[in-house]
Amino acid sequence: MNILVTGGAGYIGSHAVRLFLERGHDVWVYDNLLFGHRASVPVDRLTVGDLNETHRIDQLLLEKRIDAVVHFAAFCFVGESVQNPAKYWQNNVVNTFNLMECLRRHKVSKFVFSSTAATFGTPEKMPITEETPQKPINPYGMSKLTVEKMLADYSQAYQWGFAALRYFNASGAHADGKIGEDHTPETHLIPLVIQAAMGQRPHIEIFGTDYPTPDGTCVRDYIHVDDLAEAHLLALEKLQPGQQMHYNLGIGRGYSVREVIAAVEAVTGKKVPVKEGPRRAGDPPVLVASSDKIQKELGWKPHYTDIKSIVESAWNWHKSHPKGYRSKN
Repeated sequence: MNILVTGGAGYIGSHAVRLFLERGHDVWVYDNLLFGHRASVPVDRLTVGDLNETHRIDQLLLEKRIDAVVHFAAFCFVGESVQNPAKYWQNNVVNTFNLMECLRRHKVSKFVFSSTAATFGTPEKMPITEETPQKPINPYGMSKLTVEKMLADYSQAYQWGFAALRYFNASGAHADGKIGEDHTPETHLIPLVIQAAMGQRPHIEIFGTDYPTPDGTCVRDYIHVDDLAEAHLLALEKLQPGQQMHYNLGIGRGYSVREVIAAVEAVTGKKVPVKEGPRRAGDPPVLVASSDKIQKELGWKPHYTDIKSIVESAWNWHKSHPKGYRSKN
């Protein structure tokens, strides 16, 4: 297939682009580089542009004879979405709608969407299945759910085949250590703990130690970024006109903040300085996915199934790229 990947120079997008190319697809990247990195994708595959520049997207669709789109481009900071919802509605919803209209004009009707566990809000039961009610508690989660609803309408009316993939905690880095996680600001736990182990930050703060969990800290389901990329490719290759896919992506078990810190210490051989603080508003005690549906229907299976192997891949990237993509190899 000729595949256009929006946000393809970002963390998850760059790993997907690499996998798609390895599997023989012709891949083109569209990214504004606000959070993405030029060095994370082949330079001859990258077009720099914003989602609101629909004339650029029209040109790409036409010139590259695009068959399918994988849409990663979005803002994804929960706290910011509460403080500035207009930014999230404009980019995540309005700009995605404009992208979808570009595709409709060019009769591209195969679409894989980067959704999120945030569409579920704070579920009452674990693990979270595809049947769990979607009740987002912030504008970020609501913006992603809105796109899911738009895609369902397009599927029914225009025979689009789409997959909405709801990630839990994306983590890790490519096995060869050449691409990995580099965010500014960094908000993900594993790289934050690794940075504390490396002395790049004074400590890691634990937000809440009195949750109803075995060690009192929040529990999350961590899924390796290469396993996420594999799920996107499987969905893309199986999609049929008018088909609607909704899948949760996790490893089916959770790890606490303290367990992540212990894993980083074991892998790096370094002590992680810790500071304990109060809970953050809106942090559920436990979020764990059931990925049974995608395993049964698409044959997807995570290769990284424990926190230590995920941390090892992340550490391989961080120790060789201490300044992220600004590091000189």
